[in-house]
Amino acid sequence: MTLRFLAAIAIAATFAASPATAQTKTIRAVMHSDLKVLDPIWTTANIVRNHGYMVWDTLFAMDEKLQPQPQMVDTWNLSDDKLTYTFTLRDGLKWHDGKPVTSEDCIASLKRWGARDTLGIKLLSFVKDLEAVNDKTFKLVLKEPYGLVIDSLAKPGGSTPLMMPKRIADTDPGKQISEFVGSGPFIFKADEWKPGDRTVYVKNPDYKPRAEPPSGLAGGKIAKVDRVEWLAIPDHQTAVNALLAGEIDYIEAPPHDLKPLLLADKNVKLEVYNTIGAQYVFRWNTVVPPFDNEKVRRAAMYALDQKAFLQGVIGDAKYYRTCDAMFVCGTPLENKAGMDGLVRANFARSKELLKEAGYDGTPIVMLHTTDIAVLTNAGPIAKDLLEKGGFKVQMVPLDFQAIVARRLRKTPAQDGGWNGFMTAWLSVDMMNPLTNSMVNASCDKAAFGWPCDAEVERLRDAYARAPSLEKRQEIADELQARAVKYGTHIHLGQYTLPTATRADRLSGIVASPIPVFWNIDKK
Repeated sequence: MTLRFLAAIAIAATFAASPATAQTKTIRAVMHSDLKVLDPIWTTANIVRNHGYMVWDTLFAMDEKLQPQPQMVDTWNLSDDKLTYTFTLRDGLKWHDGKPVTSEDCIASLKRWGARDTLGIKLLSFVKDLEAVNDKTFKLVLKEPYGLVIDSLAKPGGSTPLMMPKRIADTDPGKQISEFVGSGPFIFKADEWKPGDRTVYVKNPDYKPRAEPPSGLAGGKIAKVDRVEWLAIPDHQTAVNALLAGEIDYIEAPPHDLKPLLLADKNVKLEVYNTIGAQYVFRWNTVVPPFDNEKVRRAAMYALDQKAFLQGVIGDAKYYRTCDAMFVCGTPLENKAGMDGLVRANFARSKELLKEAGYDGTPIVMLHTTDIAVLTNAGPIAKDLLEKGGFKVQMVPLDFQAIVARRLRKTPAQDGGWNGFMTAWLSVDMMNPLTNSMVNASCDKAAFGWPCDAEVERLRDAYARAPSLEKRQEIADELQARAVKYGTHIHLGQYTLPTATRADRLSGIVASPIPVFWNIDKK
């Protein structure tokens, strides 16, 4: 029997094992990755962030125009001296265990998020105090004016400022939470969670949505189905066949090479709901050789090639664009500073720099994602380009959740660490120097890879204090040039992915940079 046939048998067993759904509206979805980590503050993995939005809620949220709007907050105001924000929560907010959401819960949640997230760390560095006025009202007091408070609280990507009960939010930020009680529109069924098989959510009957219509991640979050099941189907062909057969309803990110099969079925709809898309990134570990050497990092920037990744993985030019902007093309901070001649497959220059750096030919350990199409196919392209540029590469295949764990290690590659890997970030995460965790160069406080550069950090602080968009644009140009020269990472173009759904069953899907399941109805 073929592996694909065996996979089909396994999927059939998955459907058969599913709880009876004759009396319930159930969406069966295949997401871009299996869910193996459940703490959305502990990791920046997109699938965990998606899980976070199902279970927990936020004080503010970005609407479809990427403007922050109140979400759990009812009213708020800023003092005349621009130092004190006062927030009052909406009536009727409850945790899934029935207890009311309080100010103390929100304060504890902000502190835990602010201990790990790039934007949260920067925000809390400006905060003098967080204090509860009463059960529903709390204050955020600044040391000096900081114009990005509300934008920070509405941050949609990476590690999101999700509100949790105080007893859970008090968990050490370096450890994962063990309870998953939220206040969002869906309840996580921990008793039905089986990594490698399924993740289950059920409608929260006590959720009180806002009165406004849904817009992006803001507005009324109305759960119109009783149950959502995320099924782990790693074989893309099997997942597509299941959608065509009506066994599932939704595929978050089908690979582009299978689009013709989906387009041929009139009952299937392909639509890009995240119009700002995603950005490819190669990330290296700056604390161990050889990428602890700036010239070696620069050599990789010359060897890598944006078009090779975009054409080789995405293929259809309708869905990608080359882009020299670290802070994303099509945004107010778009610029090309420092990018002249880079990511254009200049192998000769790469080899020259490696020689100057004294690279001894020791293979770099490159972690290779095996279970996400847009990364699985990118890994061999990166290996080929780097080898043509003079590197030796040892590619280590792992599923993405294993990479999420391994990339936290600072040990040398030969001792279970790593040197580099291809990844992708939602563009909404990369749009400015404070949300873009890859440009954080605060040494041990930086994201995995741990770049360490005082000038980058000075410019990030200057951006945070900038009084106008024009000044922020000026600083962003200077910051990109410095980050590229140092080599915090290298950005490798932008792409979008259409979502495939059963158009004959599902309606009301919200256009959002993050896939959400509120407002979706099923026939």
